[in-house]
Amino acid sequence: MTTLAQIKTPVASHLQIFDKKFREYLKSKVLLLDTITRYIYKRKGKQMRPLFVFLSAGACGKVTESTFVAASMIEMLHTATLVHDDVVDDSHMRRGMFSINALWKNKIAVLVGDFLLSRGMLLSLEKEEFGLLKIVSRAVKEMSEGELLQIEKARRLDIKEEIYFEIIRKKTASLIASCCASGAASAGADADATEQMRLFGEYTGIAFQIKDDLFDYESGNITGKPSGIDIRDQKMTLPLIYLLNNSSASEKRWIISTVKRHNTDSVRVKRLVEMVKEAGGLDYAREQMLEYQEKAMALISAFPSSEYTNSLKELVIFTTERKA
Repeated sequence: MTTLAQIKTPVASHLQIFDKKFREYLKSKVLLLDTITRYIYKRKGKQMRPLFVFLSAGACGKVTESTFVAASMIEMLHTATLVHDDVVDDSHMRRGMFSINALWKNKIAVLVGDFLLSRGMLLSLEKEEFGLLKIVSRAVKEMSEGELLQIEKARRLDIKEEIYFEIIRKKTASLIASCCASGAASAGADADATEQMRLFGEYTGIAFQIKDDLFDYESGNITGKPSGIDIRDQKMTLPLIYLLNNSSASEKRWIISTVKRHNTDSVRVKRLVEMVKEAGGLDYAREQMLEYQEKAMALISAFPSSEYTNSLKELVIFTTERKA
């Protein structure tokens, strides 16, 4: 499989410039805020989202100043959601480092998340990038709806397959879709090309999330973490939904009871993980993941062949074949 460093090659220089611009955009005259944003920058991840933005721009024309604004807006939005998620989940670690709420407490973490979100929106206004603001605002709305829909359905554990896909389309895929759409728009792509690139990102994002679902059942062999974490968190993922759809009434009652009331019982959770595997839940999820991978590939193949489209294809493969 092509490495992430190889995938980044066509836009490597742009990503370096982006790093400098992004740090500048985050600066604040408030010492505490400036300290925290510098800490956030130090623990940056793989830069997957800016990578989608720059490659999409290249595939639709060329990288422009608007592309840097788009990538910065997306990264601020993404970082804001991570900071807020750590507060909601009471998580004290993120990418092997202490979370903001662990170091500076919840109130400060929430305010930092708010700052990042508003800074991204303000950046688009400062640069008069109203089209990009519309694309990114749509992602903010859909991500919030996806989270709330998941919470609503988790109370009764009545998530059907179509609801599951609606949740991950909004909660996860909408952000990658906005990366690709904003990248295309920043390069001057017309409405049709921008929409095709948005769909490409959406399909890739759905495949990405299904891969995450699979990790929860494979993690014992891949990451060293115990499997069944999603079950303990009462998350209805695709492999588990498949099992429910193919179980008897009595089995369904036992499954729902395990997820709802016995999710800390390691023996029951382990048995439920085994049941998912025996029923073919993992195979079904992989099939669905590959279907969305193929849909994404078909869309990007309609664009003129270039080093950017080649990297986007490799990025789709990377997201579905990654080991962590």
